[in-house]
Amino acid sequence: MAVSIGIVGLPNVGKSTLFNVLTKQSVPAENFPFCTIDPSVGVVPVPDKRLDRLANIFTPERVVPATVTFVDIAGLVQGASTGEGLGNNFLSHIREVDAVVHVVRCFLDDSVTHVGGAVDPVQDIEVVETELLLADVQLVERRIGKIDKEVQQRNSDAATEKALLEEVVGVLRQGRMASSLSLSADQRKYLHGIGLLTVKPVMYVCNIGTHYDERSVDVVRACAKRTGSVVVTVSVLSERDLSVSDGERDTVRHEQPEEGVDGGEGVGSVIRSAYQVLGRISFFTAGEREVRAWTIPEGFTAPQAGGVIHSDFEKRFIRAQVISFDSLVRAGSYASARNTGDLRTEGKDYLVQDGDVVEFMHS
Repeated sequence: MAVSIGIVGLPNVGKSTLFNVLTKQSVPAENFPFCTIDPSVGVVPVPDKRLDRLANIFTPERVVPATVTFVDIAGLVQGASTGEGLGNNFLSHIREVDAVVHVVRCFLDDSVTHVGGAVDPVQDIEVVETELLLADVQLVERRIGKIDKEVQQRNSDAATEKALLEEVVGVLRQGRMASSLSLSADQRKYLHGIGLLTVKPVMYVCNIGTHYDERSVDVVRACAKRTGSVVVTVSVLSERDLSVSDGERDTVRHEQPEEGVDGGEGVGSVIRSAYQVLGRISFFTAGEREVRAWTIPEGFTAPQAGGVIHSDFEKRFIRAQVISFDSLVRAGSYASARNTGDLRTEGKDYLVQDGDVVEFMHS
């Protein structure tokens, strides 16, 4: 199940450099506004040490991790919602992703231009979020205008839709994100479907550079706390320098995939946090041919999880053989797990848990 994350922020905050480090690509990342114009896309494996442990048990022909797709999106400036800078392109690209990684400059370096003239994380966050809010107000108001005729014709579905949209636009006009509303799964899915920007989950990445500004990080954490967002600190420049030597980087990342340099967290933390901010979990299939991690939303039943592998697994589901990762590692094999009773049979109502190792039975 594909997961796409858009990397956003003001120009010159390190978005493209972070994208290059995450994806091992080389998109332009220069010290001037709008270096990025067209979005770049990269598919990144989710670091998961459990795959290595399972590979040691099964010695498979191949090991396949879960993945996240990152999209490097052009920098935003004040007035983007009315077309300033690359605003319209920027906003249209954000509408297509599942979640947002908001890169915030938290370093001091006079050699790197700041479009606002000075490092101010709160103001930077407000510029980006205000433009998202204004763009969503325009979108929702247009949507309400389109369905008004249907409401007047006593279309109950249209009336329900309009009531939700009016609640949303009321929150947006108060300067609050649509994600702050208590929404049902169907309502959230509908708002995603119409391209609402402020309903998407957000994770902040504090780019601490090589001159760590602790005060700036603290204010970002305070902003994130109000919305329940995740914060990760990364020295993007140092991570880039480490990536210059692929051999050195691969060794360091294999041994310590979550650890970063210069006081920041590793890029593995960005990947895993981006994966988790959407409420995704991993389950595994394991055997001599392949050990693979599969991505599903938390709360998927066994048939739904099977459907991610193949539609027949969901349509013709009979049962699933399930064991937790920890239990399988302790047992050392499926055969031993059967003897200990750790390998169990689950039906169609079973909710797959993060780390489950599953074999699906279908007609």
